[in-house]
This record gives sequence, C-alpha cells and structure tokens, in this order.
Amino acid sequence: MNAKQETHRPGALKQSNKQHKTGRHRSKGAIQNAIKGKQNVIGKPSKRFEKDVRKDARRNQMLQHRKMKREQVLEQKRNIGGFSSAPILICVIPLQSKMDIKNIVSVITNADENANIATSPNGITHISIPRLKQRFSIIVPPINDILTTLDAAKIATTILFVTSVVNRANNDAQTEIIDDWGKEIIISILAQGLPSTIVAVHNLQTLHIKKRQEYKQSVQRAISKWLPEEKVLELDTSMDCLNMLRRAGSQKQRNLFYKDVRPYLLAEQVSFECDGDSIEFGTLMVSGYLRGTTPLSVNDLVYISGFGNFQMSHIKTLADPYLIGHIDRNKYSSGDKMNVERSNQAEIILTADPEKQESLESEYFHDPMDAEQTWPTEEELAEATINRNKKIVKTVPKGTSEYQAAWIPDEDGESLGTCSENELDDNMSVEEARSEAASSNDLEDDEQYETITISEAPMDEERYDQEIDMLEEKQAMENFKEAKLDAQFPDEVDTPQTILAKMRFQKYRGLESFRTSPWDPKENLPVDYSRIVEFADYDCRRKRIYKERKDIEGVRPGSYIQVSIIHVSREAFTAFAAIENKPLIMITLLPYEQKMSLLNVVLKQSGNYTRAIKSKERLIFQCGFRRFAACPIFSQHTNGVKHKYERYFHPDSTVVASMFAPVTFSPCPVLCYIESKSGSLELVATGSVLSCNPNRIVLKRVVLSGHPYKVNKRSVVVRFMFFNREDIEWFKPIQLRTKYGRRGHIKEPLGTHGHMKCVFNGQLKSQDTVLMNLYKRVFPKWTYELINK
Repeated sequence: MNAKQETHRPGALKQSNKQHKTGRHRSKGAIQNAIKGKQNVIGKPSKRFEKDVRKDARRNQMLQHRKMKREQVLEQKRNIGGFSSAPILICVIPLQSKMDIKNIVSVITNADENANIATSPNGITHISIPRLKQRFSIIVPPINDILTTLDAAKIATTILFVTSVVNRANNDAQTEIIDDWGKEIIISILAQGLPSTIVAVHNLQTLHIKKRQEYKQSVQRAISKWLPEEKVLELDTSMDCLNMLRRAGSQKQRNLFYKDVRPYLLAEQVSFECDGDSIEFGTLMVSGYLRGTTPLSVNDLVYISGFGNFQMSHIKTLADPYLIGHIDRNKYSSGDKMNVERSNQAEIILTADPEKQESLESEYFHDPMDAEQTWPTEEELAEATINRNKKIVKTVPKGTSEYQAAWIPDEDGESLGTCSENELDDNMSVEEARSEAASSNDLEDDEQYETITISEAPMDEERYDQEIDMLEEKQAMENFKEAKLDAQFPDEVDTPQTILAKMRFQKYRGLESFRTSPWDPKENLPVDYSRIVEFADYDCRRKRIYKERKDIEGVRPGSYIQVSIIHVSREAFTAFAAIENKPLIMITLLPYEQKMSLLNVVLKQSGNYTRAIKSKERLIFQCGFRRFAACPIFSQHTNGVKHKYERYFHPDSTVVASMFAPVTFSPCPVLCYIESKSGSLELVATGSVLSCNPNRIVLKRVVLSGHPYKVNKRSVVVRFMFFNREDIEWFKPIQLRTKYGRRGHIKEPLGTHGHMKCVFNGQLKSQDTVLMNLYKRVFPKWTYELINK
C-alpha cells in the first residue's frame, strides 16, 4: 500500500514579497492571462500548419510564390512603355533659360542605330528601341512659359531635368548651374506633385577630364536641395542617352492619385470639323494614347486645358500609328507578338447614350420671380424698357429716400417747387436722395474704412523711371502699413463718433463663446448659394465615386484612341492652333466635378514671397488640372464649426481660402499665383483641397476698445468705447474682456458722452484695456473666371 505524499504547507511566518507595480500599463503576465493564448494572425498560416507541411512542400510553395511575383513584375514592365501599352512619356525641362533643347533631343534620338523615330503632328517625338523592348515619347514645353510647362509635367511619366555646363568664356552664357527659371519650375512641380525624375548634365565633354567629376558634384549639391536622392547622369554620348532611357524604363514609377484616378490623354493629332451650317461651333477630333489607371467612358465629361468642359459623341479605338512595323520575331517573346498583333486590329467605336450622358450644367438657376402669380406681357416689357431710361426729376422733402419718392405723383412733386425760400432749403432732388441713401448703405459695410490712396497728379509726372510706378509704390506702402497694423492689433477698429455705433455695427452680434455658441449655417444666405451644389456627406460621396470608377465600363488605358468632342468653339480652336508647341491635354471629369460649389483650399505661403496678401484680392489658382481666377476670403485653419476671418494672409502662416469654384475632390494639389500688371505670374502659396462645404461658417471679428477712467475694487468707469448713451444701452448684454484676462459686463451708462460703469471678476490695472468682440458672417463673392492660358 502506497503512502500518501505529504505536501509542504506554509506557516504563519512565511515571507510575502512586495508585488511589482507596473504603473499605468499591464504586466506581460497580466496580458498573457487576458488573451489566454489567443493570437490574431492575419495572412500567415498557423505554426501547426507549418509543422504539418514537409520541407519539400514548403520549398515548392516558396518557388511558386517567387514565380508569381516575377510574372507580375514582368507584366508591369510590359505595360509601361511596352508594345502593348502607351509609350513612356518623358518631359524634358531645362534648368537654365538659355539652353538649346533641340540639340539635346537630337542626341537622345540618335542614341541607338536600330531605333525607329517618328514625330506626331503636334511635335511629340516617338522612339522605339528594339533592344530595350520599350517605347518612349518625348515632349519639350517652351521655356519661360510656366503654365505650359506645368501642364506637360502633370501628364509626364518621367521628368528629365537637364542642366548644361557653364561656359565662362562666353559672355552670353549662363553664370549659374540652376538659374531663377530652374528654381521656379522645380518648386512649382514639387508643389503640384512630382512623378519619377532623372537629372542629367549636358556638354560635360567640353570640360577637361579632371574637372568633370568636380562639376558633376557641384550639380549634385545644387539639385540636392529639392531632389536629394537623385543621381546626376551625363547626357553627351549615345551610350549616355541609352543609359538614361534604360533608367526611365526600369525605374519605379511614382503614382499621383489625383492624376491616376482620372483618365487623361495628350493629343498627338488634333482636327476640327464644323457642325453642318454652323460656323462658330464644331466637333474637335483628338487622337492620342489614353493614360491613367481607370477606364474612359464615352458618357463622361471631359475637360480640355484652355477650352473648358465638353461632352463626347464617339470614341474610336485605332491601330497604333507609331508602333514599329518590322519586328524581329526572334527578339521578342510570344506575349509581345500577340500584343503587337492585337494592336493592329480593326477599330472599335463607342457611341454616347443621351440618357446616361452627364450634363454640362454647372449651376442651378434660381428664378426670384417664381412665386409671382402673373407674368407681364410683351407690350408691358417694352414699355418698361423705354421708361427705364427716362429721368424723372422731383423735388421732395429732405430725408426722403428714393423708395419713398417713387410713390409721390409727378404733379405733386412739381407743385412742391412753388414753396417758399425757407422750405427750399429743406428739400432736395431725387438724385441727392439716391446719393444720400447710397452713402448710408456704404456705412453699413465696414469695408468702406479701408484706406486707398489715389493721386490726382498726371501719370507721367509720377514716373521718375521707366521701371517704377509711383502710384503702385504708394499703394503698396499703404497696404504694407495696414497689414503691419493688423498684425500688431488684430481686428481692432475705432468706434465712429459721427454716427451711432449700433448703426455702424448693426450686422454684428456678440457671442458668449466663439467655440460653443450656436450659429445657424442656413441663416441669411446670399442668393449665390442657390446656384451651387451641396453634399450631405462630402467624404462619403468622394470615397464612393473613387470606388465606382474602378468598375466602370469603357476604353482601357494604354489604347490609342480618337475622341470626338462636340460643341467646341471655332475661335478657341483657332487661338490654340496659333500657339506653337503647346500641348493639348484632355482630362476626364469625375461625377459632380462640372458643378459649382464653395471650394475650401488650405494654403501656405511659399518661401520666396514675403508680402501679405489681402483678402478678396484676385488670385490665380491651379487646382489639379484646372486653372481659374477668383477673389477668395481667408479664414483660420482650425477645428470646429466656426472659423475666424483673416483680413490678410501673412507670411509663414496657414489659412483656408474659400471661393466659388467647380467641385474638386481631395486629395488634389493647389498652386496659387498673383498676376502683375505686366501679365507675369508669381507663385505666392501652395496647398491642397480641403473640402467643398458651403456650410463652413467664416466669422469676421471686430474688437472695440475702451480705457479705464476710474478704477475701483471691481467696478470700473470706462470711456472712449462708445460716445452715445444709446449705444451703451444697445450693447449692454455683450460680455467684456480685458487684455490681462479679466471678464465683465456693462452695468449702466454714466452721462451722455459715452462713459459707462462696468463690473469685472477682479480688480483691473490702470494700464489694462477693455475690449468687446463683435462677429458677423462673411461670404465670398461670385468672382470665378476660367483662365484660358
């Protein structure tokens, strides 16, 4: 019989150690006890499965996975510049304004003896290199044309930045490796989205062999400020150009979302056909390679740079005219042979369906007379047009508005002219009444108090030099003083002494808390808000549109197509054809992108521009593929429902610009330019699209200041904030604050000259300032203008 095993039992004197404190976090043992052995593994087989599979099976799985990945990479390379897809588009951009680009293109085209060279009617050079099994297209935008260069850079697969060796012996040559033009174009392209890039130096063979490496290092240092990872290549010999093309065809491509989600096309050939008897409008035939990652539907709308929004009638899939005709069957795989044969098939025609086609209507037209029960006849309209130009002079009592004068009969108005001389002093004409009413209306708008200096001297006397305009200098000096004053004392204004403050600030109201106090976004909206589109949920709609674009039916990217665009102005086509080497770009619009809405973009000033930009100043925006002009209002980029209005866009600051513009879905880069009197553009800010939200509340703040006159323990007599007893009674419910953080309210007025007794939550200092915040909502004006450049 086995005896039962005895176990040790601790006694009363057993030592108990102090438990370890893990602080806020759980210990590893507590975590293991909580999960109880559970593991959240996604995409990997369990360890038990790995143990059951033998070593030979695991090796076979690894080989199959490697083979699949290799086939995917090869297929991607074939689709980028291969014979079954669109060629790799290389945009050559010089970093010096006096370079000879034609010489560089000729060196690249002569890189391979067996290469096939062709040129499209629009000046695009096509190169087919059999040894690389790839095709390339070269586009060269004109130098010193910033907008055309940016358009070419948007659609390019690879950008080739070229700089030339500085020849110091020649006085006309450049003196910098990268001049002002090169710096401007690099900054602009970086702001709008940079595709794959290559940096090369030309004419390096002209230097001594010992100085070549040193010069390449100087170019590397100059370009590393913007492109630190790029290696500088040489571009002199045929082997150098072949290496550059090989790198362009094998390097990893950078995807730009705003460009890939919209199918686009660079026109290889353009023609125009009139519509029957119409001479002003016709059909624009655009041929080229379709690029992007999503298909092109014939029912979608397209945007043509410099023309506008249009509808398509037909899409033809044509045989590739720039595909090499003689192919060595021994040099290409069976997949390439099949792709070449497939590209030479007959054309496929897609016709638009009027029921499914998108509409060109960009805004909703609101009829203010839709509530009327009667409609005037043609005779009444003609009579009203005649009477509108007549001028009726009436003599009315002083103080009568134009509306009141309209109800006075003509005979009554003329009979008033027989009054006595004393009564004539109290009467005035309707024109004087109109001017007085207009002046009173101007007082309601606080923008009238902006200072504008206009000299009455002739313009010729103000110019002391051909390059300096004194009128512009004085205006710039006044704007600089106002911007500096706004930065030192933000939103502070002086209370007028000639009129009542409750009339001057009748559109303003006080808020107990700027963040939490309610403000109805639908209150007192302008008429322009009835013309725009509003999304119930902007982010949800944007994600749904992006998801639906992947499954749309249409022409796949990589095909050579011909698009028939209807109702195009002949005048616009003639103006485009007159410009040499200007690329024509066609972009597909997503749903709702032809509609007008309130566009909000986040902007930050660029480092080169150091002046303050006034709100409601005309600026030129490049929003994705679009380019337009508008006068936006600026507001702070903050969280919450309400946002404070900014009178100036100061340097080193970030603001949100709100304006009426077409719908653009984010993410999308934005470039902001300011146009000088000479027509040149200067980049002032860069940013991105925030949203298309008409309910964004922008509040303009006005701060009225007063000074303590008599300071007691908690009560203070304040003066110089108001100058009438009636104003104090009107603004009595609004809360007061001081610059040192005290809070209070108005208790009662004292006298009739604007003194008032105020109570605060603590004793004030004699040097403190009493402030009152007033707010009103600001709306942008309808200043949208399409830029056809």
